Amino acid sequence: MIAFLHGKLVDALPTQVTVDVVGVGYEVLIPLSSYDKLPAPGGEVTLLTHLAIREDAHVLYGFATAAERDLFRLLINTVSGIGPKIALNVLSGMTPTVFRGAVAGGDVKALSRISGVGRKTAERIVVELKDKIGAAGAWEASSAARALGPEEQKSNDAVLALLALGFKPVEAHDAVRAALAVLGATATVEEIVRAALKGGAR
Repeated sequence: MIAFLHGKLVDALPTQVTVDVVGVGYEVLIPLSSYDKLPAPGGEVTLLTHLAIREDAHVLYGFATAAERDLFRLLINTVSGIGPKIALNVLSGMTPTVFRGAVAGGDVKALSRISGVGRKTAERIVVELKDKIGAAGAWEASSAARALGPEEQKSNDAVLALLALGFKPVEAHDAVRAALAVLGATATVEEIVRAALKGGAR
């Protein structure tokens, strides 16, 4: 498995790049979201990758962030009828945060506007991913819609961590607020989460 590529960006199109890694040129398919983060040709680039092995080809997909690659893998491995091409379209049409918010909120209309994703596919995405995205996706999307200061961001990260551990949104928010009241604003996210887990039962 090829986990990532690091080398010189030789050529870049909105859907495809060529990366020179120690004299070997790798052709990599990318979403628009990753294209926007690329340096100018000739610059150094690092892409996280996913290798798809088919009978007729080995295809390398590249991503600027772990969130993009994680969403790509979630789509192709979980949602029936979605292959790499549609998964790239999803990433080209929405950020991972907006996508998770749309799934958590059951926003079929927004999902169906993505190129290659009709209403039936959008409905299938919601049905098959809603439990996996869950409350954390909705909370992340709502917090991303407003600008957060450093302290708010820390509280938000702690809430997301608790949601991932099975807390309900109100419980997670209350637990973080109670932990901060004891620990103070200088506490790290890890300290807040640890205190919240000790202090409350779900």
